[in-house]
Amino acid sequence: MKVVALAGGVGGAKLVDGLAQCVQPENLTVIVNTGDDFHHFGLHISPDLDTICYTLAGLANPETGWGRAGDTWVVMGEIERLGGPTWFRLGDRDLATHLERTRRLQQGERLSEVVTAFCQAWGVKVKVLPMSDDPVSTVVLTKEGIELGFQDYFVARQCQPEVRGFRFVGSETAQPTPGVLEALRRADLVVICPSNPWVSIGPILALPGVRETLMHKVVVAVSPLVGGQALKGPAAKMFRELGWQPSPLAIAHFYQPLLRGILVDVSDAVWADEIRRLSIIPEVTDIVMRNIQDRIRLARKVIAFGQKVVETSAL
Repeated sequence: MKVVALAGGVGGAKLVDGLAQCVQPENLTVIVNTGDDFHHFGLHISPDLDTICYTLAGLANPETGWGRAGDTWVVMGEIERLGGPTWFRLGDRDLATHLERTRRLQQGERLSEVVTAFCQAWGVKVKVLPMSDDPVSTVVLTKEGIELGFQDYFVARQCQPEVRGFRFVGSETAQPTPGVLEALRRADLVVICPSNPWVSIGPILALPGVRETLMHKVVVAVSPLVGGQALKGPAAKMFRELGWQPSPLAIAHFYQPLLRGILVDVSDAVWADEIRRLSIIPEVTDIVMRNIQDRIRLARKVIAFGQKVVETSAL
């Protein structure tokens, strides 16, 4: 079975890591959000790409889920001493990634080419594709009428401003990375990881041709909400501020009409019947990933459930 995962953030990285343990590398493609990419100290920073790749390579910080394990902070300490901005923390090992990425991009390499080279160096065997080689920037619209770059909202302001909507600047003209639409067309199953629907998956879906292609595929999602809360990040807060009750039902509505099935946590079993009324198949299971064993267990469940949905769709 050829599987394509749409992912971003720590939750997405965990499931992708599990899938990589269960699916042959040649049969798994990961399409990663780049809407939160930005420039800092003149460097091209790709937070979601790095989180996914570090996790697949076994290099991610196990405590935070982002950044490098065992990183040091000498450069940040010196920047702080000199009065520079330290709101976005870059560890010394992590900084090497951004320096080399920026150098390669300035020499004319595409972002997707840089990712391929980095994955090869880190021993990542599955195919990882940034959603686009073209710049797309997620902008958060706030209640105060201020537009914030995503990292300004997420890191500098710690998700405190009340959200009123989002814009994906550049998505109208940006093209999916070569290989993205082909991977989607060839996929037997597309998995939407438990990533923030608004700011991790939304930018991918905004690219030309992606939604249209997914309309003809079997797509299942793993809810990023458990008991009305996000295990990490502001997804539940965003749903509330935009007038949605945070729940797997809201996730199902968000992804309509693309979605054929959704895995929801046992604590959210009460939503199963309402999800089923949307002609979306619910699967109730433990979706919390506390360790690598949980990642593998959930990934196997996703594949088995996806196979069931594929067979049901073929009837």
